[in-house]
Amino acid sequence: MLAGQGVAGQSRPAVVNLAWMNADDLRWTETDLAGRPCRVFNLPDNGVPRYTIVYLHRLNPQELDSEWFAAALTRRQVQAVCPLAGPSWWADRICLPFDKEVTAEQFVLDHALPLAREVSGGESARVGLLGIGMGGQGALRIAYKHPELFLFVAAVDPAIDYQQRIDEGDRVLASMYRDVEDARQDTATLHIHPLNWPRHQWFCCDPNDWRWYDSVERLRMKLYSLGVPHECDLETEGVDRPEGYLQTMIDPALQFVTKRLDQL
Repeated sequence: MLAGQGVAGQSRPAVVNLAWMNADDLRWTETDLAGRPCRVFNLPDNGVPRYTIVYLHRLNPQELDSEWFAAALTRRQVQAVCPLAGPSWWADRICLPFDKEVTAEQFVLDHALPLAREVSGGESARVGLLGIGMGGQGALRIAYKHPELFLFVAAVDPAIDYQQRIDEGDRVLASMYRDVEDARQDTATLHIHPLNWPRHQWFCCDPNDWRWYDSVERLRMKLYSLGVPHECDLETEGVDRPEGYLQTMIDPALQFVTKRLDQL
């Protein structure tokens, strides 16, 4: 059994009810983690992972059921802890579809990260942070706010300026923030500290992505102006968006994290 600390210093429930997702595919397990569902990716054939990451899913987390995502994790020998947080945008705001007392960010810090460290080899284990879309911006924002916990972060197609969805009628976000400006102030770009940042960060966005590219480019410009080291790919174009682009870029994202973990 796995145990650890919960919110406000309370012991979190042991991880229980471990069950295989598919009898023919013994890679994903789903478990109860502090009362919330969480998936864990295990290498096939009892393979021993070389790396462990916390993965933050996108708004529609269909990648968790896709062959290309599992294949990329297997190829890079990565074990992934994937908490399921619904449309929470991984923010430090109460999102009722997720939980009425605990924010998605708190859940990552208090439960998903300790679990990832536990399965990786102990409290001192280094764990990478990766996300796509909604999870991409969440990964960056959490890493910017807690660089001492996440030295390595990668984001594919991060939805940085998600506040625009409030004007488009997103009721969940409207319930989490007072208004559009309140949400904008909570975006990843505005959480960058000029003197304290994750030591290794990488992100990418398709230049044809009319929805998110401009905000990702603004993030790059701010990091550059502050002299914050980072790597990014804002040039590679996707085919058959969005799935084709994600399938192309997930491997470079995982490669970045695993190579940096190798340097420890």
